[in-house]
Amino acid sequence: QVHLVESGGGSVQPGGSLILSCAGFQFTTTRYCLGWFRRVPGRGREGVALIDYDGDEYYSKSVKGRLTISQDNIKKTVNLRMVSLSPEDTAVYYCVADLRSLCAQYYLSEPDQFAYWGQGTQVTVSS
Repeated sequence: QVHLVESGGGSVQPGGSLILSCAGFQFTTTRYCLGWFRRVPGRGREGVALIDYDGDEYYSKSVKGRLTISQDNIKKTVNLRMVSLSPEDTAVYYCVADLRSLCAQYYLSEPDQFAYWGQGTQVTVSS
């Protein structure tokens, strides 16, 4: 039902931009929360951006204003546009899905809320 596949990761210089994309949302429920988490080696998983069926968006403080999440209901993809990237954004980025409810701000701190995870895509920001 849900097999998430990320694409778009890569290497970029500080100040650069990337767009991540996630496909695999083959479901019909209207109660869902989709988004992106990231993991830095030695650190836990950090929620960065979420979007739900209503189109409400949620961001962590560390990325707000620089990352924008969007969903394409025709292509059934979720995208993450990232600008003004810094080395602190270097991480593996994971696409996530919760098919039980709409999003809430605190979900960014609750990785276990999300039953579905992609395999991850590496983003490296360095000069």
